[in-house]
Amino acid sequence: MMLVDAAFMSIGLNYFTAVVPAVDVYERAMERGKVPSSLDQMADLSLGDVTHLWKNRRSWEMARGVAQALTSTRALSSTDDRQVLRDWAASTPLADWRSTPVGAVNGVGINTYQYLRMMGGVDTSMPDKIVRRVVIQILNEAGVDMPTTGDLELIETIDRIGHICGQRPIELTWMTWMVQSEGKTMRMDKYRELLKRI
Repeated sequence: MMLVDAAFMSIGLNYFTAVVPAVDVYERAMERGKVPSSLDQMADLSLGDVTHLWKNRRSWEMARGVAQALTSTRALSSTDDRQVLRDWAASTPLADWRSTPVGAVNGVGINTYQYLRMMGGVDTSMPDKIVRRVVIQILNEAGVDMPTTGDLELIETIDRIGHICGQRPIELTWMTWMVQSEGKTMRMDKYRELLKRI
C-alpha cells in the first residue's frame, strides 16, 4: 500500500482529493485478492490488471520498477515487505540517490524517493514545491538566510530548522502540507478524519 501511495502521489495530483481515494479503492481491491498485495506480486505486475483502478501507466510502471528494485535488495531472511522497505530506507544514501536502484527507476524523482524513505521510517523531508514555499516564507519572515535552492540543500535546511526548534524533519514536512488552505478551510481541519488513517 505504501508503494502504491507513493506511485500515485508521484505524478503531482492533489494528495487528499485524488491520491488517497484512489489508494482506498486499491486497498479494497487488494483485500479481495484482485490486485497485488506484496512487493513480489507488484514486481510481476501486469498493467492490464490494474489500469481500470488508476489510468496512469507511468505510476504503475514506477511502482513495478520500485518493487523490483526493493525485492532485489531483500535480505534472504526477510519476507516481510515492511521490513524490506525499512531496511532499504535505513541504508540507502541521499547524496547520490539517483544512482541507487530505486532512484534509477523511471518516474522516481527526489520527492518520491524521500517519500518512500519517510514511509520506511527515516526522519527526513521532501523538497516538494509546497514544502519549499512554506520553508522559504518562514525563513524570510524570520530574517534567516539558509540555503533552499537545491533539493538536497532544502532537505539539509529542514534538518537544521528541526534541530533548532526541536521538531523532526518529517513533522515539519507534514506541517507544511497541513497548514495549506483549500478554499476557506485549512487542510488539517478539512481532512482530520482522513489523517487518522494516514
